[in-house]
Amino acid sequence: MRKLLKILHTLSASGLIGGLGCHMLLLVYAPQDTPAAYADMRQSIAMISNYVLLPSLGVVLASGLLAIAVHTAFQPLRWVWFKAAMGLLMFKGVLTLVGAMSDTAADLARKIEGGTQAASALQKAIAYEWSMLWVIMALSVLNVVLGVWRPRLASSAHSKRGSSRTA
Repeated sequence: MRKLLKILHTLSASGLIGGLGCHMLLLVYAPQDTPAAYADMRQSIAMISNYVLLPSLGVVLASGLLAIAVHTAFQPLRWVWFKAAMGLLMFKGVLTLVGAMSDTAADLARKIEGGTQAASALQKAIAYEWSMLWVIMALSVLNVVLGVWRPRLASSAHSKRGSSRTA
């Protein structure tokens, strides 16, 4: 069970980082010169979010929390709980990014095309979207690093027994 959870966790973390990378690549390289092209790009981002980002995040969180429950040696380790807390922050960030940003940017683009909104509002929304993407990407990479590195952050009672590193 432990190995299965580790494999699921690792593959899903790869999917999460890959989905974030695809989102970023689309924002940079996808055609956006017409409202139709912009709408197509947003549709592509929505597909990546719905079929890669959200499922990967769900499996990462579930497998990580199940690993803590199944493998009791993880429970006293601070790095494990730090990873869990960052995972919850990523969950909130991805939901905000997927739900709010994609819809907001698409709505703003339609309003700009209709002349009811200034183009600067879309630029602000996209700048916020980039900020969210970088924060979530940084948290994702940091979580992978913590999972591989496993720093000695055990509680003082646990580290006195000398078993703060567990496979």
